[in-house]
Amino acid sequence: MSEVITEEQVKNSIVDVLKTIFDPEIPVNIYDLGLIYEINVFPDFNVEVVMTLTSPNCPVAGTLPGDVEQKVKSVNGVNEVTIELVFEPAWNQEMMSEEAKLELGFM
Repeated sequence: MSEVITEEQVKNSIVDVLKTIFDPEIPVNIYDLGLIYEINVFPDFNVEVVMTLTSPNCPVAGTLPGDVEQKVKSVNGVNEVTIELVFEPAWNQEMMSEEAKLELGFM
């Protein structure tokens, strides 16, 4: 009997995989850095990730969204992945997790 995967389990797995992607300039993963604004897992297991960059001229602007898409696609249960790159609201240090702020010495 195969185990049924829920949307919540898929979302948790996506968060886990996003925590393996690091900003090249800041030694913190993109999830704890606050670059992921939304993760939407739909009933058909298609996924939409709304994300930003630390700045519009971030050196990985051309590659990071593709990396995120590939990693999210690798999560068990995920069908299609859409990445929406937004710059509103603009990223700022307040969006970082407590762990990221501690690691970078902001607390």
